[in-house]
Amino acid sequence: MKLLALWCCLFILLGCEKTKSQDGIPSISAGETSMTSERMGSMLPNNQPTITSNKFMTIAWENLIPKEDLEAILNPPDYIVQVVDGSVEDQITNAVQSSMNNDQVAGEVYEQALNSTTIIKAMDGKYIRIPGFVVPVEFTNEKQISSFFLVPYFGACLHMPPPPPNQIIYIESEQAISLESLYDPVWVSGKLSAELFEDQIATSAYTMQLEKLVLYYPK
Repeated sequence: MKLLALWCCLFILLGCEKTKSQDGIPSISAGETSMTSERMGSMLPNNQPTITSNKFMTIAWENLIPKEDLEAILNPPDYIVQVVDGSVEDQITNAVQSSMNNDQVAGEVYEQALNSTTIIKAMDGKYIRIPGFVVPVEFTNEKQISSFFLVPYFGACLHMPPPPPNQIIYIESEQAISLESLYDPVWVSGKLSAELFEDQIATSAYTMQLEKLVLYYPK
């Protein structure tokens, strides 16, 4: 339920009129919002990609997930919405699901979306810029981060279940990075690849070779 609430909050901030670019990826008709915007959601102009430099295209997380997966996540079956976190019902959700024929198909679609590795093929090979939070995967001997997962909300993979694989990017960096706090959102830029990466922490449907990382809120 907490995961669902986070997803709903994330995507309520999204949505606006879409246009199509030549390669089939939505683009916006207005300029990019300033880096001094109030919070991460408002930093995504109409939630559509836009060219922010000669090389990198700013995108939103919604641009990485198929429409049918997104719709399934934002429209969970009733038995999930009605269950209270930590209750006995919460612990026996699977049993409830199997006994409710009307919700069974919807439940299966919902669970499949939560574990979907289906990607947006048009994004493969694109040079993108995207905001998110760092979940370290590997460290150097100096305790710097050499590889990490980028996720759309804080706590994913650490304090909460991971997002769907098509909402996680595994990122490797030739130069190790240091972060004062994992609470700080960041912008990452690099070439996106539709390549599956599996780790005990999580599974990602996308990978990236990092070219640039900056704090979301400049200090």
